[in-house]
Amino acid sequence: MADTPAIELQHITKSFGSTRANHDISLSVYHGEILSILGENGSGKTTLMNMIAGIYFPDHGRILIDGEEAIIRSPRDAYRYRIGMVHQHFKLVDVFTAVENIILGDNEESPRFNLKTAAAKVREISDQYGFELDPFKKIYDMSVSEKQTVEIIKTLFRGADILILDEPTAVLTPQEAEKLFAVLRRMRDAGKSVVIITHKLHEVLSLSDRVSVLRKGEYIGTVKTSEADESLLTEMMVGKKVTLNITRTEPKDPRERLKVQNLNCYAIDGVQVLKNVSFTAMSGEILGIAGIAGSGQRELLEAIAGLQRVKDGEIYYIHPNSGKIEDLTEKTTLQIREMGVRLSFVPEDRIGMGLVGNMSITDNMLLRSYRSGRGFFLRRKQPQQLADDIVEQLEVVTPDTRTPVRRLSGGNVQKILVGREIASSPTVLMAAYPVRGLDINSSYLIYDLLNEQKENGVAVIFVGEDLDVLLELCDRILVISSGEITGCVDARGATKEEIGMMMTQGGGEKRA
Repeated sequence: MADTPAIELQHITKSFGSTRANHDISLSVYHGEILSILGENGSGKTTLMNMIAGIYFPDHGRILIDGEEAIIRSPRDAYRYRIGMVHQHFKLVDVFTAVENIILGDNEESPRFNLKTAAAKVREISDQYGFELDPFKKIYDMSVSEKQTVEIIKTLFRGADILILDEPTAVLTPQEAEKLFAVLRRMRDAGKSVVIITHKLHEVLSLSDRVSVLRKGEYIGTVKTSEADESLLTEMMVGKKVTLNITRTEPKDPRERLKVQNLNCYAIDGVQVLKNVSFTAMSGEILGIAGIAGSGQRELLEAIAGLQRVKDGEIYYIHPNSGKIEDLTEKTTLQIREMGVRLSFVPEDRIGMGLVGNMSITDNMLLRSYRSGRGFFLRRKQPQQLADDIVEQLEVVTPDTRTPVRRLSGGNVQKILVGREIASSPTVLMAAYPVRGLDINSSYLIYDLLNEQKENGVAVIFVGEDLDVLLELCDRILVISSGEITGCVDARGATKEEIGMMMTQGGGEKRA
């Protein structure tokens, strides 16, 4: 690493109205290093990097590039300083080829705008760093990792020496992530500066040279990755020691609670989203569902909850005491509830499907029990007590329970939703990404709550995106790919690599 930083941030501050996203942040990125920017959701990581990339302009402070002050007011300015950023949500035109997307918006007077010349340049970059990309492949025919490759090559094509990636592995399988890491290490070895925005501790420790930690918009410190561990980084992120242990007990007296057979569902546009899906959820176990985002996880849970129309197939519920079998297929959510089926669903869409944004915390509790009221005279005492309990036990940050949930952060909204559904004493609890947006401490609190439900004999179905958590928390893991079940494994003996293969390839060894 050279003595002069590739990027030096000095006392950067950025606010949006009364919300202070970054306050007095100073840190450096050197040539030939991979720096991780670590922090909880809402800690200001992306906002800070967006100022380097020209999306935002700082209210106060300076950005120095190779020791010289840089004024970066747009992404085009950033490229002039050889800075490129790959965002979480790709900015590609589906009907264009890879090379057409790469040159889109580039200087049209440049000889590189010739497609043949540009494709040769793309192949040269691919060979240099180890990418695998067909320049003439259409974006709509690409996997998520191929689309990400197009975005990265686009920045290199335009001469970027400083590359910023925002949560680059959020949509990748373990195998795809390892390939990306190998490419990034080659870029570092070639003298590039690579900045990774992430909240995954194991990635930080395996990939980066140094890690800078943000907490609530403020800079906490930078440490060498070789001198750090998960415990230290967690304490820096949340400000206190957190026990990173997920307790997993053996299922006690597991019995069939939910049975899905040959389920087929179609989206509004006619695309089949679930194909002959079959599985059984047992009482007293946590059944994990793993898959690349958009593989049918949401539609599967919505079909069980009565929110997604079923083309054919069956969904059966077995009552815990009587053993009576109920056919839930094509029943509405209300009909399912009236059948005495205690099914709770924590959806991926918190505000919209889960909670009403303009209503207070207490009124959102009331939604669960309003049918037991009499006209306008609803019983508010119990919902109020429930709201108070959830705010206290789950450490929800809110002025009071009368506050509309839309005014709360995403993490606090998630706590309210999870708390409300668990409080309904379900026999089947389905949770789609229940810790998304939560800090580490709150995430482990949710894991404990799910384990508590398991201990109480509830059949828990958990859709997660972190394979490490799925392997530690769940008893079995169901793998879904493009709407099809490609395997079901015992989480105690499975590996990330095994699950990753099932996430991208049909078939696989179906066991457990």
